[in-house]
Amino acid sequence: MARALELAARAAGRTAPNPMVGAVLAHADEVVGEGYHARAGEPHAEALALQGAGARARGATLYVTLEPCSHFGRTPPCADALIAAGVARVVAAMEDPDPRVSGRGLQRLRAAGVMVEVGPGRAAAERLNRWYTTSRRLGRPRVLYKWAATLDGAVATRTGDARWVSGEEARHEVHRLRDQLDAVLVGVGTVLADDPALTVRLLPGRNPLRVVADRQARTPPAAAVLPALVLVGVDAPAERVAALRTAGADVEVADGPAAILAALHRRGCLGVLLEGGPHLAAAFWDAGLVDEVAVALAPRILGGGLPPLQAAGPARMAQAVDLRDVDVRRLGGDLWVTGIVR
Repeated sequence: MARALELAARAAGRTAPNPMVGAVLAHADEVVGEGYHARAGEPHAEALALQGAGARARGATLYVTLEPCSHFGRTPPCADALIAAGVARVVAAMEDPDPRVSGRGLQRLRAAGVMVEVGPGRAAAERLNRWYTTSRRLGRPRVLYKWAATLDGAVATRTGDARWVSGEEARHEVHRLRDQLDAVLVGVGTVLADDPALTVRLLPGRNPLRVVADRQARTPPAAAVLPALVLVGVDAPAERVAALRTAGADVEVADGPAAILAALHRRGCLGVLLEGGPHLAAAFWDAGLVDEVAVALAPRILGGGLPPLQAAGPARMAQAVDLRDVDVRRLGGDLWVTGIVR
């Protein structure tokens, strides 16, 4: 199962709207076939493992990070292929929360006489596919809010200057996140202040869907972020919307955090990297739509400046939101802190 999880992780950020899945076929301690799902539309992990094993699949045990599918999508059902190949036992880390599967694949295997075990590696598999499981369970993408701050909590000076709060190593990590998540989201205030490109430049990778929350369509047609998806309000000036479309933007009406996530869910996005600014981040936070945070904490002090969340906040410290699964590591001179919102 550890090998199957390792294989699945190779496709990080490439499988949406599908999950990351790894599979290993073995006879006792001998691996006879393995594979992972590389991207939507390509063979599933189980099919690749069966292909590698050939006739040796008969009587083998399959270790797979997610329940084998039981429905026809872009590819045939993996449960049927495993049965036809004569696989004797399937060990799955977790059930698939997709309502089209959701235990049906395991039921089909058991009905055909295949021994089934569910649970080994569950925690690691859930963490690996948390973007996918959030999408299937909640009907929206999972949101990671990222910011860089000084030790006294400022993300920019009082004039809005934010280049650069953190060091190069932390900025590399942000580009890695952009490569691995499906969309990167900023507010129009960030576009007007910083003119960011929101691309992956500091390492090899692919660019995510770039998204601007822009109620009044104020994004300049020459902005570096374009072409991008620009989400506007119903009352956005028609002439500005037309200018953005002429500049290559995909403009859609989606006003507010829930509507924004619904629009991205329809496009198959599993994970969204929320990069700000403070007003947009506060709207997502107040709506309970931030699932994870990642913070580059720089050893600098401004003595003032803009906070990462421009929200009212609670009156008492006991009302603060705690994080779980917190990880802290050094990235150059900065501390990189990540955690899941409880």
